[in-house]
Amino acid sequence: MLKDITLGQYFPGTTLAHKLDPRTKILLVVLYIIALFCAKGLVTYAIMALCLAVCVRISKVGLKALVRGLKPVLFIIIFTGVLNLFFTPGDRYLVEWGILRISDTGIRNAVFMVVRIMLLIMGTFLMTYTTSPISLTDGLEQLLNGLKKFRVPVHELAMMMSIALRFIPTLIEETDKIMSAQKARGADFESGNIIQKAKALIPILVPLFISAFRRADELATAMECRCYHGGEGRTKLHVLQYQRRDWVALGAGTVITVGVIVLGRFGL
Repeated sequence: MLKDITLGQYFPGTTLAHKLDPRTKILLVVLYIIALFCAKGLVTYAIMALCLAVCVRISKVGLKALVRGLKPVLFIIIFTGVLNLFFTPGDRYLVEWGILRISDTGIRNAVFMVVRIMLLIMGTFLMTYTTSPISLTDGLEQLLNGLKKFRVPVHELAMMMSIALRFIPTLIEETDKIMSAQKARGADFESGNIIQKAKALIPILVPLFISAFRRADELATAMECRCYHGGEGRTKLHVLQYQRRDWVALGAGTVITVGVIVLGRFGL
């Protein structure tokens, strides 16, 4: 299961999706999320799924990598679908069993909610797969640059986000090593009920937190040794510049979002 967590990983490439400006990809993801939450019917969800399929095809990341990233949140997806299935009121109930009732509206909402969550996760994962953490940090900092007038520490916030994304695969690898070591000592993480499984995780959490704090202290020491003191006065090796492909991608994303919003108002 730990190996299926792919958030924060970056797959290098030379495709159009990799070459897009990170600011463009962040804005496209924002438009994608807005369009997803404005989708109301089969037509609009089909448009969003088609857009994601085209982006996956262009990026050459592969659908398997995106589907594998859904496994850690599979329980949340199923739980959300079950809640919408049994607790959504409707005009016509198909099944009634005590307080649990399944209506035609509940089935529709459950299916659309599950599809929405899956498309949302895969779309955001695709951005991290095709954008390095450093580029993502630079893009986010440039987009939020106007908040510096209100004394918002934009550079520090972007740096923290980049470091968090960068260390997710590292912590996952560390957790896998700790679990393997505990299993070699006879620990059992699979048998028993939920409470017993939760108690069995304590021998993992303690060394994991110690390792995480140690890595944070080492990173802080390394940054101090390199005279890091924030973003003031810093220069960049690669200056971000919009190109024609970025404007075309933003224009296409805006048109699709507006189209989905309009179609969603008609319930399509």
